Amino acid sequence: MTEPKPSRIAIVGTGMVGATTAYTLLLRQRVTELVLIDANRDKALGDALDMNHGLPFVGQTKIWAGDYPDCADADIVIIAAGAAQKPGETRLDLLKRNAGILEDIIERVTAHNRNGILLVATNPVDILAYLCWKKSGWPARRVIGSGTLLDSARFRYLIGQALRIDPRHVHAHIVGEHGDSEVPLWSTANVAGKTVELSEAERRRIFEQTRDAAYEIIRAKGATYYAIALALDRICAAILRDEAAVLPVSTLADGYRGISDVYLGLPCVVDRTGVREIIDLPMTAEEEALLKASAAKLRERIDEMLA
Repeated sequence: MTEPKPSRIAIVGTGMVGATTAYTLLLRQRVTELVLIDANRDKALGDALDMNHGLPFVGQTKIWAGDYPDCADADIVIIAAGAAQKPGETRLDLLKRNAGILEDIIERVTAHNRNGILLVATNPVDILAYLCWKKSGWPARRVIGSGTLLDSARFRYLIGQALRIDPRHVHAHIVGEHGDSEVPLWSTANVAGKTVELSEAERRRIFEQTRDAAYEIIRAKGATYYAIALALDRICAAILRDEAAVLPVSTLADGYRGISDVYLGLPCVVDRTGVREIIDLPMTAEEEALLKASAAKLRERIDEMLA
């Protein structure tokens, strides 16, 4: 009887997001093998040693500081490398600094792995996920950006606070760019099927706090990493468990409500193959117009990047 193939996640970039994601995956025992890759090998080595010393408390995950050949057997390669967002800087301002970094990373990853799933967390995530898709030559379903999953979680949390309801039971989505042009779908926000009833002023406050949350956190402590690590863990769980979970991740739109050739956050069915399909949620005319405007903004920056 042959031994089952170990499950493996490789994380490229062990800054705050990459390291916190690795720790989250370790605590939740998502995989049997966890590889940490960073241009600063000492940082990856230190993180691996630190987590290994906690194994007596959590389980049998094999963790090591590796290099790109270790991506060969990875089920998922998480891209968390790149320059961090500075106070007052938008995610789109990061584009020129991070595009070159990711092009090099994707070339190295795909030299060793052709069958895994790329999960992109580096900002601006929608544009860089599109770049990774183009550079890898992989099917779009296997190149996923973290998209608006975190934005939607913030949205659900704030709605839950306003309604005094557990946010796990609030169903609401942010779509479009993971950034300033993102769109709240109030028309489908609900609790147990009941439409969320809030005043326009309260809705405006909740959305503004959702949209601007990263800026507030960056001003306060320099970076966001806990919640995005949990979001990335959630995507990994959906893939590894073949869940067919509906998650608002960044994927390629191909004729979605007239939007094509751009990555943006949309509710997707995520399973072992990656993005199985995009869910066509009902929207008001205003919401659809805002989504198209968000897509146009992203497309413009993609064109600038490719020029």
